[in-house]
Amino acid sequence: MSDFDLIIAGGTVATASDTFKADIGIRDGRIVTLAAGLTGGAQTIDATDRLVLPGGIDSHVHISQPSGPGIVMADDFESGTRAAAFGGNTLVMPFCLQRKRESLRAALQAYHAEAEGKCYVDVSFHLIISDPLPSVLGQELPALVNDGYTSFKVFMTYPDLALTDLELLEVFSTARETGALVMVHAENYDAIRFLTDRLERAGKTAPQYHAASRPIPVEREATYRAISLAELIDVPIMIVHVSNGEAMEEIRRAQSRGLKVFGETCPQYLVLTEKDLEGLNMEGAKYVCSPPPRDRASQEACWRGLQSGIFQIFSSDHCPFRYDDPAGKLIPRGRTSFRWVPNGIPGVETRLPILFSEGVVKGRITLNQFVAVSATNHAKMYGLHPRKGTIAVGSDADIAIWDPKRTVRITTGNLHDGTDYTPYEGFEVTGWPVTTIVRGKIVVDHGKLEGSRQHGAYVARARSDYAVPAGCGMAASSSRT
Repeated sequence: MSDFDLIIAGGTVATASDTFKADIGIRDGRIVTLAAGLTGGAQTIDATDRLVLPGGIDSHVHISQPSGPGIVMADDFESGTRAAAFGGNTLVMPFCLQRKRESLRAALQAYHAEAEGKCYVDVSFHLIISDPLPSVLGQELPALVNDGYTSFKVFMTYPDLALTDLELLEVFSTARETGALVMVHAENYDAIRFLTDRLERAGKTAPQYHAASRPIPVEREATYRAISLAELIDVPIMIVHVSNGEAMEEIRRAQSRGLKVFGETCPQYLVLTEKDLEGLNMEGAKYVCSPPPRDRASQEACWRGLQSGIFQIFSSDHCPFRYDDPAGKLIPRGRTSFRWVPNGIPGVETRLPILFSEGVVKGRITLNQFVAVSATNHAKMYGLHPRKGTIAVGSDADIAIWDPKRTVRITTGNLHDGTDYTPYEGFEVTGWPVTTIVRGKIVVDHGKLEGSRQHGAYVARARSDYAVPAGCGMAASSSRT
């Protein structure tokens, strides 16, 4: 009988705090030994000259989410989690959307049914609160937080999603009472509507004007307002997909005052700019997301946010739509403005290679910072640590083995999601995950899908303890495993 189900031998292990040489012994889906010279494995992977990292956790993805009349999201759970696995991720956190006049319980039942038996990697759900009725805030939401749905998202923009300040305060109050974390999409809806109407009247309807309808002040003001409302209630919040230095500065100021305000940024704000929306005809629609990509100064500001710890989280905001499809990015007949282009771009598979290549290889961040913002901090922030997000005895054997010198040119043809394009077409990266292991099972190995779509499991979560000093990385973790 073998001592271990799997041994990963000879690699360089990196966590959020340490880098060291060790073999990893895995049994029954968990890490049971970190030592040198392990033998007795039923299977052994030679990781010589490889990096052995915690599997990525992408805590901001959209999969099988209702997207409006006539619009269909390109990824279901099978294709979305497959792409995640090829990108070195072992857990993703999509959003269960509550539609107007719908109960949260009903929405969750339907969403679990969408995911059942279709996941190559583990999943855990956030909730989207679009209709904060008294029954939702007083009964359903507290019960669901106790059941392990310990984070939910609110929007300050979009039809049928934008909440008033009063509604935001009510949601924040429930989060305070239950110990949940609120994620905030911070853009001023009225300002966007005003600017969009003006642009359309001037005949400025091409996709490039999407960025003009959502300039930096729209995001900065909403970020400041969300922080102010959270301060009134004394509730922790996460400002998601921050795109620029001015909004980031609002977060930094809040952190410097001791407020529990956290920040997230995404690949599109590090390597794309608003110029990408200026493609001929409708090509610019491929880059339409909200907030939009900004300018070079905003890119550098977002890098500083990652380097300094103002941003604790680096997510993809994977929101996939097909381009050459009337149910996707192409504007339907009779609708001629950028306002009808679905907001969102794919990125779950390319998130980690872009950050590794542009961050670690180019010396902007350390390998340990890479692990922190791509895996460990997600686990700590969302109540998954120490089961997830690290390489330690007792943790799930969620591991990505990287070839740090492999060069890949990103193209649509070498990705695995359900879209027909990538906004990073032709982008060259150095460093690529070659093997992805979820709870001790190999899911992807050297470009081949080895795992079963039944292997991924739903993971309930604890509450986070939010033990994050201002401007620092994550500290103490949740105790649930």
